[in-house]
Amino acid sequence: MRQAALVEYLDRLLGVPQHPDYPTALNGLQVEGTRDVSRICAAVDASDVAIEAAVAADAHLLIVHHGLFWEGLRPLTGRRRRKVARLIQGELGLYSAHLPLDGHPEVGNCILLARALGIEPKGRFASFQGHNIGWWGELDADLSELIDRAQTLLGGPVRVLGNGPARVERIGVVTGSGASFLEETAQLGLDTLVTGEGAHHTAIDAAELRMNLVLGGHYATETFGVRALAEHVGERFGLEQHFLNLPTGT
Repeated sequence: MRQAALVEYLDRLLGVPQHPDYPTALNGLQVEGTRDVSRICAAVDASDVAIEAAVAADAHLLIVHHGLFWEGLRPLTGRRRRKVARLIQGELGLYSAHLPLDGHPEVGNCILLARALGIEPKGRFASFQGHNIGWWGELDADLSELIDRAQTLLGGPVRVLGNGPARVERIGVVTGSGASFLEETAQLGLDTLVTGEGAHHTAIDAAELRMNLVLGGHYATETFGVRALAEHVGERFGLEQHFLNLPTGT
């Protein structure tokens, strides 16, 4: 299909034009590729290795969660020039979806992680400029069982600050750097927050709020959305699609 038509569909599906985000996120098409698209790749980050892997796979569009421009206005020199040049040389388009993908009700990182953990979604929270990013739900289980599920699902050990009850019932999920919503989680009467990572002070916050905080890793908690998005458009439009699993260790 035409790249322009696919981008238009993605923007509409994710609500990109209406969804607020950080100024440097730049959701939507970041680098234009070839006119026609029949093969797509998806990755969490627009890294050197992801771009090279997508070019090697002869993809026409790379869909990512974290795009190119997080540093703001910077010269296209060094590694920045290298990445953009490789995209252009490889005729590879780059599409980025950050908060619109985190909070999406069908292919979003938060809803998919919650359901994969066995949490029954009940409502939204973790608002960014009027748009809810996270989901909260119910799960009647021991904290140790939730930890085991998370470790199996995320492919490695998770860090747990177990300051809340040993038996969990109401759990919030905000992928990536979602620990900043810990106080809101407590105010909602939830006992546990599952996220990727948190700042130093969140350990103190969790202790003082008597909350369980489960840190599964920024990368690991944000693989769900881009994978699901690529599968969705692949099935809908008959496109070949492949997820590039490139863990960062964070």
